[in-house]
Amino acid sequence: MNPLEPWKQLAPGDARRVSSKGKFDFFWVVLEGGMPGLMLRVPSFPEPAPRLPRLKNLVLSFRTVEGGGAFVIGLKERSQAEIFETLCLDVVSAGEAAESRDDALSRAIQRTRRWHHLLRGGRSDGLSVEEQRGLVGELAFLRELATELEPGAAIESWKGPTGSAKDFEFIGACVEIKTLRSAAKPHVTISSEDQLADVEGSRVFLTVTNVTSAVSPEGLSLHDHVRMTAELFEVADDAFDAWEEAMYSTGYDPENDYDGRRWQLGSSTVFEVIEGFPRVSTPLPSGVEHVRYTLALDACAPFTLDGNLLDIIRERNAK
Repeated sequence: MNPLEPWKQLAPGDARRVSSKGKFDFFWVVLEGGMPGLMLRVPSFPEPAPRLPRLKNLVLSFRTVEGGGAFVIGLKERSQAEIFETLCLDVVSAGEAAESRDDALSRAIQRTRRWHHLLRGGRSDGLSVEEQRGLVGELAFLRELATELEPGAAIESWKGPTGSAKDFEFIGACVEIKTLRSAAKPHVTISSEDQLADVEGSRVFLTVTNVTSAVSPEGLSLHDHVRMTAELFEVADDAFDAWEEAMYSTGYDPENDYDGRRWQLGSSTVFEVIEGFPRVSTPLPSGVEHVRYTLALDACAPFTLDGNLLDIIRERNAK
């Protein structure tokens, strides 16, 4: 098949319906510069209009067309037309499963995000229960930062999704986030020797948050926690782009089924990792690598922070 078959004999500005039997108005289109595209026509856009991700080699936009508006996906790199056709047909399939035009638009945008996620090497099998618990804890702290500091600075500090040793890094302070089931033994797992290692010029803190879960219809799902956090970054394009990039790097996929399990946040305790704190010290002896160990929280009690962690972060970043 000609990789440009759906757009064959279409001139810029032309459109051809994807399926004559479709419930919704999906069209093959040719955009400015001969760019292949897919368009979903809608009478009007929801208010507020959904944010669109910025994707490599794709252009996503809302446009005004005769009779209303349209969500448009365009391909910048024509050599990728074959996989782009597959993407478009999958987006159409997702949209056609909707019950309303607004839902079709939402599904089309969400499926486009998922393709971006998967093409970047993202996981499709979903996060484990413990990975979900850890993410809920990090999102809770991120919301505190975005509320108390500033969204751009907050999302810039979130380094965990990039594989950094510390979950959050600031000027003069680093924070590692751990979560604990309320009924679990009072200990947390430290997954590398670097997580609690000293950082020159910075104070290091360990925050432990109780996070309980249950398979229940009541409470907040992982999707709910993600949506709550996303709302705090919608005020600025740069912050929102960084937020989306970080979220997809965690392995989170909005199309995975996380709705059955609910998460509840409990109390948090902050410890300062200073001289005498129970930890595996670095550098490790020659030949010892990839250390993972269990930390008893009872032994950390003497190092409980006497003060407000966010105040410390704010003060050190203001210098």
